Amino acid sequence: MAKKNQSVQAIRGMHDVLPEQSPLWQYAEKIIKDVLASYSYLEIRLPIVEKTELFKRSIGEVTDIVEKEMYTFDDRNNDSLTLRPEGTAGCLRACLEHGLLHHQVHRLWYYGPMFRHERPQKGRYRQFYQFGVETYGLAGPDIDAELILLSDRMWKKLGIRDKVRLELNTLGTTEERLVYREKLVEYFKQHIELLDEDSLRRLETNPLRILDSKNRDLKQLIQNAPELLDCMGEDSRNHFSTLTQTLDDLGIEYELNTRLVRGLDYYGKTVFEWVTDDLGSQGTICAGGRYDGLVEQLGGKENHAIGFAMGMERLLLLLEQLDDVPVERSVDVYMIRVGADAEKEGIRFAEQIRNEIEGIKLQVNCGSGSFKSQFKKADKSGAQYALIIGDDEVSRNEVSLKPLRVDQEQKNMTQNDIIQFLTESI
Repeated sequence: MAKKNQSVQAIRGMHDVLPEQSPLWQYAEKIIKDVLASYSYLEIRLPIVEKTELFKRSIGEVTDIVEKEMYTFDDRNNDSLTLRPEGTAGCLRACLEHGLLHHQVHRLWYYGPMFRHERPQKGRYRQFYQFGVETYGLAGPDIDAELILLSDRMWKKLGIRDKVRLELNTLGTTEERLVYREKLVEYFKQHIELLDEDSLRRLETNPLRILDSKNRDLKQLIQNAPELLDCMGEDSRNHFSTLTQTLDDLGIEYELNTRLVRGLDYYGKTVFEWVTDDLGSQGTICAGGRYDGLVEQLGGKENHAIGFAMGMERLLLLLEQLDDVPVERSVDVYMIRVGADAEKEGIRFAEQIRNEIEGIKLQVNCGSGSFKSQFKKADKSGAQYALIIGDDEVSRNEVSLKPLRVDQEQKNMTQNDIIQFLTESI
């Protein structure tokens, strides 16, 4: 039993984003949204709770996510509900439910928390934030290329393009994977004594996932396994070769990784990951691929779909390594008020400044305090300027302005001149 006066703490794997961390999040979010807008992608907002059946049908009942990691519970109606472990299934459910896929093309994005009961580690939490991008109704490899180009542009805008690399593969069609599955099972059964416990379980349920094993003892065995490309027909080969040719023509570097299978059952044809070597074992910051078959799997008519998801926490770990991230300051101007008349006039003048200067970040000192203590707060706030109003300034209709980030003298100015100065300076 918890002690009576013991403070309540966050749930393990759930983390707080503190005020000093928020500007970096907002900086990254704005750039990502701006890039998405430049490609004419539209936002869709989705529930964080869905029926458990949705994820069993989409992700696959024999995946690690469904078997081990989902936060699932029965509500008061005894319906089984799950906190979303990923966003693709919910986005597709919404599009089917609202008739958005009937002879239509959509480019969509969403953003918010996802939940998986994994072992928490740096950049990997049980509640984590994710940008998801999904497109529907487009069959050709040109939309595959567009998603890769879009993400490449994000990295350039964020200043981390030199920290990430693109890995690319094709999984072919469902029928081609079934043929490959038989060959793969036959191969691994010939070396069954080398498989670990996890691979033995996957051998009967999802043998392609063995190729994604992180067990170093299996590295050579996996390298010698049959290639999926050998089981593919002309259509799958042409789709992938057109994509790679487009990337070559546009100068997008990539690595072919024939062991890249992704962790979800619904992927087919193009799959890709953007990975980094700067974050240890948590190297994937963005991943996705084509999932045409999932539309029918969830009750829709045959259609085409491709998307990707990007984890914000890992992305921010990369941004924190940069020296010159231009995050916006949280305070532009800090107002110091000393005296009863100054307290009244200061709050009035602060509202006038906000009315006349769109977007200015002005913090007024509240709770009184000495001039010295208020000045320390002004400096600590990170503001570019301090405005000082005392009773004497009120009587003269003046305000003192003190630059805080450069060595310049404090000077008295009229209120109108202050507004003009801040309009030109902020």
